[in-house]
Amino acid sequence: MIAHLSDTHIDDGERSVERTAAVMRYLEDLPYDLDAVLITGDVADHGLPAEYERARELFTSRHPVLVCPGNHDDRAAFREHLLRRPASAAPIDQSRRVGDAVVALCDSSVPGKAEGFLEEETLTWLERLLAGTPRTVPVLIGFHHPPALLQDPFIDGIRQFGAERLAALADRHDNIVAFLSGHAHTAAATTFAGRPLLVAPGVVSTLRLPWEPHAHPRDHVHLDQPPALAFHVLDDEGRLTTHYRNVV
Repeated sequence: MIAHLSDTHIDDGERSVERTAAVMRYLEDLPYDLDAVLITGDVADHGLPAEYERARELFTSRHPVLVCPGNHDDRAAFREHLLRRPASAAPIDQSRRVGDAVVALCDSSVPGKAEGFLEEETLTWLERLLAGTPRTVPVLIGFHHPPALLQDPFIDGIRQFGAERLAALADRHDNIVAFLSGHAHTAAATTFAGRPLLVAPGVVSTLRLPWEPHAHPRDHVHLDQPPALAFHVLDDEGRLTTHYRNVV
């Protein structure tokens, strides 16, 4: 079982820290060990070293934790202060065997921009990873930006572009079970390239949907909703089931 959270937006205030800490405590108090905790981007709010140092402390867990960057993150600071690796502006792509599956976390961030895009370096890395993974091993692919429309104009305007390249890659590998993302600050489920696209809710805030009341045109989020996360369960038959939970 995998826990999936996103968009902690750690800053120098206490609100984001308290909400992230509440989610991590909830996971620590579970009676079973998780195969992994995935955090799909926007770890920091401003990409500052101090934010990543704080996030590193918050993400300490008895469960394995895998993290990828989002559009609010800075690749060099993310590497150096969260992952404890040499600073670099190259994409941060990681993979790990998680239970009976492989998880590939791809960097969809575009430095200086809110929208997402998978660089050729990332697609080449992913293609090689999939080519080297037995066809009987299920693969989950995660990133920050959803590559499909979620029917919200604000989020759709800053989604992952160039997604047809990823879809073409997926057509060559039938052991891809699902795609996982964040960015939207809402629990959502749709499809992409014939697979489920499962979006983690936001920890720091929740998207105000177009048909919900808006105080003004830029009022995109609820701040009073509790932090939330997803659980992904992959069974022995390869069926993926997702449950969403608020943390109160």
